[in-house]
Amino acid sequence: MGDKKRLIELINGKKEIFAKLNDRIWEFAEIRFSLKQSADALCGVLEKEGFAIERGVAGMAHAFIASYGKGSPVIGILGEYDALAGMDQAAGLSEKKVLKPGAPGHGCGHAALGAGTAAAAVGIKDYMKEKGLAGTIKYYGCPAEESGSGKAYLARAGVYNGLDSILTWHPMMENALMGISTLANYQIFFSFAGRSAHAAMSPDQGRSALDAAELMNVGVNYLREHIIQEARIHYAYTDVGGGAPNVVQASAELLYFIRAPRQSQVQEIYERVVDIAKGAALMTGTTMSLRWDSACANIVVNEVLSKALYSNMTWLGSNSYTKDELAFAQSLVDTLDESSKKGIPAKAARTFFDRSPEDLAKIAAKPLVDDIAPYAFTDKALPASSDVGDASWHAPTAQFTTACYPYGTVSHSWQVVASGQSSMVHKGLDQAGKILALTALDLLENPKMIEDAKAEYRRRLGGEQYHCPIPGEVSPEG
Repeated sequence: MGDKKRLIELINGKKEIFAKLNDRIWEFAEIRFSLKQSADALCGVLEKEGFAIERGVAGMAHAFIASYGKGSPVIGILGEYDALAGMDQAAGLSEKKVLKPGAPGHGCGHAALGAGTAAAAVGIKDYMKEKGLAGTIKYYGCPAEESGSGKAYLARAGVYNGLDSILTWHPMMENALMGISTLANYQIFFSFAGRSAHAAMSPDQGRSALDAAELMNVGVNYLREHIIQEARIHYAYTDVGGGAPNVVQASAELLYFIRAPRQSQVQEIYERVVDIAKGAALMTGTTMSLRWDSACANIVVNEVLSKALYSNMTWLGSNSYTKDELAFAQSLVDTLDESSKKGIPAKAARTFFDRSPEDLAKIAAKPLVDDIAPYAFTDKALPASSDVGDASWHAPTAQFTTACYPYGTVSHSWQVVASGQSSMVHKGLDQAGKILALTALDLLENPKMIEDAKAEYRRRLGGEQYHCPIPGEVSPEG
């Protein structure tokens, strides 16, 4: 078997490169498909390390594939680097401080995600080169996970075809396997167009688009009783036709999210929602149009790869923290409201379900968790969505998390943004890069593991073929 200690040494030799890469991407804080600086930074590091770079993939200017090696097996590593709109926050502070109101910020850790996966790709590349190992490593630069579903466009373009396995991770608050599926998701704008008129003197001449939007929401609310329990429907007004009550609103728009465990279930609900929207337009004498924002498939889990990731996680072990790191993390935990703090023990009990009450109390009291959660795997769906799902329909896929943020904080919060350039995040992304590289090494040297993972993958698909949920005429950037 491979020399895992040597692989770790190779990654340790370059860890500062990827800590700095994380910090640069955090500073850029770009969103959706507008990720030029972040993609340039990643491609610059990977190209310098000997990877061949293909940019502008699948119609996205800042999507890319960085490849090294030749022949089989072909291992894909998924990287992300998009931020969240309106999440600006100063780094390194334990108080909320917005520097640029309305500006984006890395509230979900994708700066670390992109840097950690790059560390893995470079680490396994260095090992392959040193040992003369055959095989191909492909790093996928995937934009617009938060909003836009970049991986769905990559899947639609066929860039995942031919992969033998796919590995990725996500920064979180604990070290754990992500052995769980997610919900497929359609994201669609419904627009209504009516006719304005004076709401008092000539209401008969008006056709209210806002009425249509409200009636659509009422209809969908009644629909909720008649869909599967695991499904979710959410909406937000993006246009209410203005702020003048004495003018019949001639325009209104809604953004709908429709989720369910399988894409086929989302499609069925979507068709019913469209019928409701059409009915709302008929009732109000308005017209309805729709446009797609994005969509993603459910994740197809793979236990063979999940066990391999978890084995390497436990072999490597978790990080230890300095007094300064613990103090900074505690200062962020202290900013949580009382209800969030009271929820920490229950969170610990769910994640570390094999521990005694005494151990759970100790874990819940830690500002940074240095424990590894017990192995947990299921094909049931987490009530959330990720475009990793679209990649997972093309090859066996598995992922995990490492502890990067204070325990008790949550993703998409200012506390996560404030942590983004800290040494605890640097340690978490370095740990993740090593786990990914170690698992890639297992796959390179163990063809049976790949065969077993593929057999499980085919069984879970059950003959169902991938169909990109985003219509072919919809483009990623416009």
